Amino acid sequence: MSAPSSVPAELRLPALLFTALLAACKPPAADDYSAREEAANKRDAPSTPIESPDVSRAIWAESGQGARLLYGNPGELPLLVLSCEGSREAPVLRIIREAPADKGAKALFALIGNGHAERLPVDASWTGKRWLWEASFAAADPRMEVFDGPREVEATLPGGGTLVLKPSPLPGAFLHYCRGDAVSAAPEQ
Repeated sequence: MSAPSSVPAELRLPALLFTALLAACKPPAADDYSAREEAANKRDAPSTPIESPDVSRAIWAESGQGARLLYGNPGELPLLVLSCEGSREAPVLRIIREAPADKGAKALFALIGNGHAERLPVDASWTGKRWLWEASFAAADPRMEVFDGPREVEATLPGGGTLVLKPSPLPGAFLHYCRGDAVSAAPEQ
C-alpha cells in the first residue's frame, strides 16, 4: 500500500508535467551567463603596451610656442612636454607624456632621478587627434624637483615603457622660470 498523498490523484499528472517543464528550463545560476559573457567580450581591453622609446638622439629644447620645453628626438614628435601655465601668482607645471593612452585611463607616472622617486597621478587626455597622458601640478610642488638636477631621470608609465630623460640644465632652469624664482629669469639654450 502506498502512503497517502496530499495532492489529489487528478492533479498529480499535471503537477509532474509542470515540474518536468521547469526542469527542462535553464537553471537559475545560468540565466545570465551568455549575457555576461557577451558583456565581457564587448568590454574595451587596454591598448597593447609600447616599447620604451629610443632616446639615443633625444635632446631638451625650447618650443617656439609659449613657455614650453620639449624632450625628444629632433624632427619627431616630442616624447615629453613641460609647459608653464597659470598666473605668476599661481604658476602651474603641466606635464604631457606623448604615449598612447586609453580613453578614461588613469595611471601613476614614476619619475626616478636627481635624488627623487616620485609617483605622479596622470590622466588620459584627448588632444583632438589621440589620447595621451597629462597632468598639471603647482610649480611650487616639491615633487617637481625631480626635473632639477644634473642626473638622468627614468620616467616610467604603465604600458608606455620607460623614457630616459637625459641630463640637462634646461628642465631645472625651466622649473625655476615657471616658479618665478629670481635665480633664473628664463631658461637658456
